[in-house]
Amino acid sequence: MISISLSVDVPSQAEGLRFYGEAFGFVKTSEPYPGVAVIRADNAELLLLVKKAGSTPFPQTNEKRRYEPHWTPVHIDFHVDDFKESLARALRAGATQEQLFENPGRPSVAFCRDPFGHGFCLIERR
Repeated sequence: MISISLSVDVPSQAEGLRFYGEAFGFVKTSEPYPGVAVIRADNAELLLLVKKAGSTPFPQTNEKRRYEPHWTPVHIDFHVDDFKESLARALRAGATQEQLFENPGRPSVAFCRDPFGHGFCLIERR
């Protein structure tokens, strides 16, 4: 058996809890270590990891964490039943919409960013 959870670096636990709670209904279920919050919504789980902007993710790199818009090859897809309301909630919570694809007969998709610069997609469940 395998299960998957995703970890999201955030500059502040309070900011991460607020955004993911307002946008998608996540609630904190535990805090196993200082700076680590487990959040859940329906059957989804995320870990919010508090990491300072400018910190190095691992010793062998010159890369620094940044919380402005940035590209990464890995992102979260949120599959939602009510696409328009889910997109509106995410935007009210502080997400930025970058692209919107609404094609008749196909699920709608929005490419977005959370307030921390991380990309995510909203995908209409049909």
